Amino acid sequence: MRKLTIVALTVLLGLLVIGGCAQKNKDYDLDYLVLVNKLNPLPDDWEDKIRTVSFTNTVGNNVEVEERAYEAYLKLKKDLKKQGIYVDLDSARRSIAEQQQIIDDFTEQYGADYTEKVVAKPGLSEHHTGLALDLYLIIDGVNVDENEDMMQYPDIWEVIHEKLDDYGFILRYLPEKEHITGYAYEPWHIRYVNDKEIAKEIMDKGITLEGYLGAVNETEVSLDYDKSVLYTKAELDEVFTRIKCQFASWEGVELHALRYAGDTCNNDANLAWVNSLEGKNFSRIIEVFSDFHTPKEGYGTLEPDKDYQDYQWWLACGEDGDWDIVSFGY
Repeated sequence: MRKLTIVALTVLLGLLVIGGCAQKNKDYDLDYLVLVNKLNPLPDDWEDKIRTVSFTNTVGNNVEVEERAYEAYLKLKKDLKKQGIYVDLDSARRSIAEQQQIIDDFTEQYGADYTEKVVAKPGLSEHHTGLALDLYLIIDGVNVDENEDMMQYPDIWEVIHEKLDDYGFILRYLPEKEHITGYAYEPWHIRYVNDKEIAKEIMDKGITLEGYLGAVNETEVSLDYDKSVLYTKAELDEVFTRIKCQFASWEGVELHALRYAGDTCNNDANLAWVNSLEGKNFSRIIEVFSDFHTPKEGYGTLEPDKDYQDYQWWLACGEDGDWDIVSFGY
């Protein structure tokens, strides 16, 4: 009888341990649709509960990824290999402390203005989630991990993008959606949502995660390049993108149109005025007009629920070729 009691107790304890493990796995209730962007910070408890795996990529860098996202990535990678496409991960999860270090390093090397344009503030980077993965290509055994170089392979990225939703991924920063995501098109930046049907819906509709979650009303932005002889379409696109990214941080504001004001705005008087604003020696300037609608509660000094037209923007650049927003408003 005593032996039976001990055996029964042992079995009971075993069930409790197994049940505890099962309950622990069940309690891993990570929100795979979490929205982290310029307006939505990482949830406070995220870094405490996320489970990750780490590995060394072909460049020799350590990469940390959320565990389910990593499993899905390996399946995607295997599928792409069958197509003769070889990829690896350049980066995935970054802690808030690591993001701050990046800002410190960039500020020291490139200055605060440039850093603010290209690096997310700590707590506002999607990479904190561990669900955002940056791919790079391996072409003929050579690592292609510089952004400019990777952009030279649109056909390869197209194949990769077609397979993303099969493994629960979406393309995160879409072309022409900068006013919503806050970032220019990045074909290498994918996001795990842990649901193939949701991923397929987002990819098929060509919408952003913000749009799918109803965080914004996705609008199409019309672009008017005028007939410039001073600037190429690519240069004006760079300027338009800079303004669109700014709108992504204006909560509830819907951007509808951007128009280049024309070459006549580029004169010595305007250039001198712009340089006086920043105390810099810019060599080129561009004036742009925007049309947008404000939310019912308004935004900043903008009036609520109002259509703004011909809202003015001035941008300038110097020898570095980077466009800075130096003035905006009526």
